Amino acid sequence: MSSKTQPIIVIKKKSGHEGHHGGAWKVAYADFVTAMMSLFIVLWLMNQSDQVKKAVAGYFNDPKGTASLMGTTMSGTGASTTENQSNLQELKNKLEQEIKAKKELEKLSKQIEITITPEGLRIELLEDKNGTFYESGSAQLSGNGQVLLSLLAGELKTLPNSLLIEGHTDAAPYSADNGYSNWELSADRANSARRLLQQSGVRADQVTQVRGYADQFLRVKSNPFDPSNRRISMLVRNAGAEAVPSLRGAKAVDGGTTAPPSKSAETEPKPAQPKEAASTPVPAKATGPPPSAKASIGLMGKLVAMLPGKK
Repeated sequence: MSSKTQPIIVIKKKSGHEGHHGGAWKVAYADFVTAMMSLFIVLWLMNQSDQVKKAVAGYFNDPKGTASLMGTTMSGTGASTTENQSNLQELKNKLEQEIKAKKELEKLSKQIEITITPEGLRIELLEDKNGTFYESGSAQLSGNGQVLLSLLAGELKTLPNSLLIEGHTDAAPYSADNGYSNWELSADRANSARRLLQQSGVRADQVTQVRGYADQFLRVKSNPFDPSNRRISMLVRNAGAEAVPSLRGAKAVDGGTTAPPSKSAETEPKPAQPKEAASTPVPAKATGPPPSAKASIGLMGKLVAMLPGKK
């Protein structure tokens, strides 16, 4: 009796897959990350000054920077920065014209350099080998120096800007044997310029610093004994500038800029800071958000409204 070969039947079970979700979770995750970033920005803004808040708000209101309020690295508002630079340029032109108008100063115009730097208007009085603005080896102003500083004071006293006066010498050592060196000479020359400026009308609180640098920041680096290294520099600081400006705007003949000093010989001590009260009353806890945070909360609403899918 013959038997037929039975076919072998293999049963395979296939598990079904869910339909493709289309990556919707990525969109939701992106919205979440954006919202968290907005929250952190608002928390950061709440601890910033009003000037920073206005600058950030100005950017979001006008990202292209065409309005009068926008964020900058100078003073917080583009309009005030432009206006300040315009005022300094006008002052520069006026001083140059007045110097040329005086016959006794016209021949010294090459030894008077007026430049606009990122920190403000810098006026430098450069000495020659015979001494131009100071008596040789002395802090005593010459006749030309007194005339020029009196002319400058007439214009500077009308400005709200503060002044910084710096004294510099060349690398030749001072010949006196009583311990008096280029450090003292540079500081004394800057201080004598301050005294004459204030005697000519500059306000007592307008000159904020007087510095003496000796030969540490040479104008002609290739020749430390060049007479033009002996100079007085007056900086008309930008409105809203930092309290301690650096020398990054100082002109160097060899090219580049002069590095800011780590220490300086300041001839005028800083006023003592008032002591804080022993105890400060703690204000009562407010029930709502502080007024300074209202602008930040409003900014957060704008940021959230910009999220994808928000209309």
